Amino acid sequence: MVGLGTIINVAGIVAGGLLGRLFGRFLTQRYQETLNRACGVSVLFIGLGGALEGMLRVGEGGLTSGRSMLIVACMTLGALLGELANLEDRFERFGAWLKHKTGNAGEQRFVEGFVTASLTVSIGAMAVVGSIEDGLFGDYSILATKAVLDLIIVLVMTCSLGKGCAFSAIPVACFQGAMTLLSRLIRPVMTQAALGNLSLVGSILIFCVGFNLVWGKRVRVANLLPAILFAVAFAFMPFEI
Repeated sequence: MVGLGTIINVAGIVAGGLLGRLFGRFLTQRYQETLNRACGVSVLFIGLGGALEGMLRVGEGGLTSGRSMLIVACMTLGALLGELANLEDRFERFGAWLKHKTGNAGEQRFVEGFVTASLTVSIGAMAVVGSIEDGLFGDYSILATKAVLDLIIVLVMTCSLGKGCAFSAIPVACFQGAMTLLSRLIRPVMTQAALGNLSLVGSILIFCVGFNLVWGKRVRVANLLPAILFAVAFAFMPFEI
């Protein structure tokens, strides 16, 4: 069944939110704050690991680093486009709308939880590759694996940031569902080089999400999302940066 992978992924996120809400209500504020920092540090290292994997190479002379100019170009151009479109505010307004429509007006950190969790579970090569595999061949194995990872991430985030995290299932359903339906059109674009660039830049954005969790919101991550588009586009340039 085409699209089953996204359904499994969405179910995993919702399950993580429900479990997080169940366990989170028994935690005092002190525990929630510590858990929030622990979650932030975990997300930092997830992003850092993915970024280093894309930048570091093992050669005859030892370990070398590269693709710095690609990162600078993608992040700078992405930031300019994201600020122009004001994606962060649009994301937050949608979260605020959800907050009231779902009867969670009293949930103080609903919008923060929704935005943070959405950015964490939506960015990455697994979502793209998994959706394409699901759309073309009905192979949902990658998205099923992602569902387990997202369940754990959303569970922990919900314990500290509240029930808004569970609603990250909505952007995941929209994004991965669209990717699955358009998989035949997207597949030729997602070459190995394009996926490598996407994974690198996506991991840096995930690192930024972790940074905000640990030190407070200092990076408008949603406004950096267009960097992913530039990462894919640069894979088709006649020269390497």
